[in-house]
Amino acid sequence: MNERVFIEEQFPVSKVSKESYKERKAGSSQTLTGLGKWWGRKPLILIRASIIGMLMPVSDDPKKDRDIFLKILTMDDDGLWLRRSKSIPAKVIQANISKEEWNELITDEEGNLKRTWSTGLSPEEKKQVLRKVFGRLSYDEKLTYCDRPEQIDGPGEEAWLEINTHLGTDANNLQELLTDLGEKRFGHTPKVGDCFCGGGSIPFEAARLGCEAFGSDLNPVAAMLTWASIHLIGGGEKVQKEVQEAQKKAYEATDKQITKWEIEHNDKGWRADAYLYCVEARCPATGLLLLLAPSWIISEKYNVCAVLKRNDAEKKYDIEIVTGADKETMARAKKGTVRNSRMVCPETGEEFSISGIRGDRKIDGKTIYGLRLWENDDFVPRPDDVFQERLYCVRWVETYLEENRQGKFVEKTRRHYCPAEEDDLKRENRVLELLLERFGEWQEKGYIPCRKIEPGVETARLQRERGWTHWHHLFNPRQLLVHGLILEKYFGIENSYNINTIATLLNIGSCSNWNSKLCIWNSNLQKGGGIGVSEQTFANQALNTQYNYPVRSGHILAGSFLKQFKCFSTSSFLLAKASDARVINCSNDLWITDPPYADAINYHELTDFFLAWYEKHIPKVFPDWYTDTKKALAVRGSSKDFKRAMVEIYKNLTNHMPDNGIQMVQFTHQDSSVWADLAMILWAAGLKVTAAWTIATETSSGLKKGNYVQGTVLLILRKRLSGKMAFLDEIYPEIEDEVRRQLDYMTELDDKDEPNFADTDYQLAAYAAALRVLTQYGDIEGRDIRHELFREREASEKTAFEKVIDRAVEIASDHLVPSGIDRRHWKNISATERLYLKGLELEKHMEARSGAYQELARGFGVRDYKFFYAGTKANAVRFKTGTEFKKAGLGGTGFPGSPVRNLLFAIHETVRTEDAREGLNWLHTEVSGYWNQRKLIIAILKYLSKLNHIPHMTHWEKDADAALRLAGAVENDHGGRL
Repeated sequence: MNERVFIEEQFPVSKVSKESYKERKAGSSQTLTGLGKWWGRKPLILIRASIIGMLMPVSDDPKKDRDIFLKILTMDDDGLWLRRSKSIPAKVIQANISKEEWNELITDEEGNLKRTWSTGLSPEEKKQVLRKVFGRLSYDEKLTYCDRPEQIDGPGEEAWLEINTHLGTDANNLQELLTDLGEKRFGHTPKVGDCFCGGGSIPFEAARLGCEAFGSDLNPVAAMLTWASIHLIGGGEKVQKEVQEAQKKAYEATDKQITKWEIEHNDKGWRADAYLYCVEARCPATGLLLLLAPSWIISEKYNVCAVLKRNDAEKKYDIEIVTGADKETMARAKKGTVRNSRMVCPETGEEFSISGIRGDRKIDGKTIYGLRLWENDDFVPRPDDVFQERLYCVRWVETYLEENRQGKFVEKTRRHYCPAEEDDLKRENRVLELLLERFGEWQEKGYIPCRKIEPGVETARLQRERGWTHWHHLFNPRQLLVHGLILEKYFGIENSYNINTIATLLNIGSCSNWNSKLCIWNSNLQKGGGIGVSEQTFANQALNTQYNYPVRSGHILAGSFLKQFKCFSTSSFLLAKASDARVINCSNDLWITDPPYADAINYHELTDFFLAWYEKHIPKVFPDWYTDTKKALAVRGSSKDFKRAMVEIYKNLTNHMPDNGIQMVQFTHQDSSVWADLAMILWAAGLKVTAAWTIATETSSGLKKGNYVQGTVLLILRKRLSGKMAFLDEIYPEIEDEVRRQLDYMTELDDKDEPNFADTDYQLAAYAAALRVLTQYGDIEGRDIRHELFREREASEKTAFEKVIDRAVEIASDHLVPSGIDRRHWKNISATERLYLKGLELEKHMEARSGAYQELARGFGVRDYKFFYAGTKANAVRFKTGTEFKKAGLGGTGFPGSPVRNLLFAIHETVRTEDAREGLNWLHTEVSGYWNQRKLIIAILKYLSKLNHIPHMTHWEKDADAALRLAGAVENDHGGRL
């Protein structure tokens, strides 16, 4: 059974993108994020839509297919209403009900007021009004009042009746539906696999949908996260309760011991919740030990900052903590003693490079780094080390009773920001003593890390910038003591390795992420209300050393350790293991993978941060797993060896799926050449492309200011069962027909009010159409695909296959004419002029990514177009208006002398003089063949005039008005100079 499935014919990319963005914006309330840190987890709604789209058959009625698909996902009107979880504000109701409709509700036949919304309307009448209002909202507006699809049980009863009738199924829930669809297509419950499982989104959602799921990853941290997703989050309430009870006991025992040691309490009974440390080094200008920090602001809300006080007697600086500081003091504090990787002397203002302070130097052209390398038993710097570490502030929490209005005493808290005093330093020494007593035993038992830091791209900086050689060096003594104590108490209570152990290890990983020397102290008003909070270690995808860092007290770590996981019950089978994708021998009907293609994230290095805490325990839970990130086998980069490895992997997956199986490869769409290479890899692995879609997983379709956008390409593939040969001269016309067919099909399906496809989707469709034709052949003019893929090429050289794809994009660019411009006129203007006008279409649709404009230019074959930009700030790209161009680059050949460029200047002149005759005179003089091009000129001017009606394009207001007046002048121009 090889019938095409829904995702090969169409995919509602706009709605799926919006749902994906909503899930992303849920932050920590996302289902899987609580398990532990992973980079680039795909939204569960995207996985759900993908699996259903790969299983759902298509009929002869594409619009009905789409309606049913949206019903299954509760993304239709009824489904959105079912997901509604927030009340609709009165102002929204009033804005979407006409005066006549409202009067009919609240007045009698004589027009007298008979009732109000709050007192007169029955619940049923209110429901009808709300349903009508809800139906009139845009999809984006509806989503603001809705839960995510995963938060409800699925479609309602009426929807299931319609779904079953259309698909010939007999299901009452999603699990039954997918079982039915799997039986029809494969003869059994569908099997879904992912050999790059990462954070576990794909196997988890597959299992939750009732599929048999398989997940593996070369990285044991990823495999453990995936295993936990189904067994912990999917384990049901009983498992969750057992895990929480075990962790609560361990934490309570830890907290009791910390209190007994008196390392977090002062003599007033206050308990610390944050400790602030900084690096200090000798200043060459003064010879004093200088505390280093990029800023000395501690809390913006309470105007708390640190002020350095020179202490010549001890050759250092003392520090004063000022609460309620004035503006001048706060302004000075914002200027720290480290700026742009340079030490800044507070006395002289002199600057010194940090590399120079470290003692880095070059010998025979090779850089020699100056810092002493730490040894395993180092927890703090030695006295003669270049960089020292110093506690400079403690935030204490005072708990007290206060009488409320009812006369009852309630517990309240207040924070105190204090400098590190003698008693605090005594407590620091006590922490160090306690750690020394336990260090050897705890390393042996795996309660604290003993793993060496392997050299790598990210890890090299740890040695270079701090001299750290072991992973425990990334934690200060207080952090090591508390984290190790938690594990000691847990294993003192639990003497067996089970699911509670996995949950505990993952939570220690979470504690480490939020409590290491790589954490940032954030004092601004946007985070934590401006009181000052610590950010996670992996706020980005790097190991960033800090000059000042926060330490969370054991009391505050409760939030990271005692986490409430989401809870779902599933009986589906999931196999998760650490394994190289090249040797997997598990067969699946659907393979969905997100490979690390041309990826800058060094997973094998970053995850060692967590593996250092897990490695002694993983073999006891998973005896057949390894505890190495397998750096040598890691698939990364884009070299020849990488390509060979990728071909091996995907050939293996292809061999482990049935002939009617389907694969989906997901990857971030950054550069067309990158994914063209990936397509060739998959082609060489025996697969053929059947469709491609782009989902905006990182932002809304509205592209709100400040969002950094990434699109995820979904490449749909099947086995290439034929080895037939073709010649390029035969393929070109076939591709032209396929590109036009695909674009026309998408245009016909698109919803004018709620578009399913963005401009970039149409362009991507051209790539997919070309690849669909190319990859069905096993041989093209006798060329060896593998040879073409692996051979060394010049930077600008293109293979014959790439040229074919480029031609497909050119066809698409010619075929997609902006709304309002006649196709005849479109064909009569140059590629650069088309690019400019099509760029305005991107802006109309709120597309502001530079990559989108780059792809557009590539489609038109235009290389020099940067002068079009009004600005190049990330995600704020747009083309200039006529008044912004002014006279720059006007005249000559190419775009500067083209009709469109002269029209833009004529508009500028009309705006400048407030007289359309000046613009018309310019056109008379400068546009060659003006009289023969009048219809073209009028058409383009009218197109530009309509930009006045686009709410977010207010910068076009004057130019669009001038274009309309100028169009009228050209229409009424019957000869002669005005």
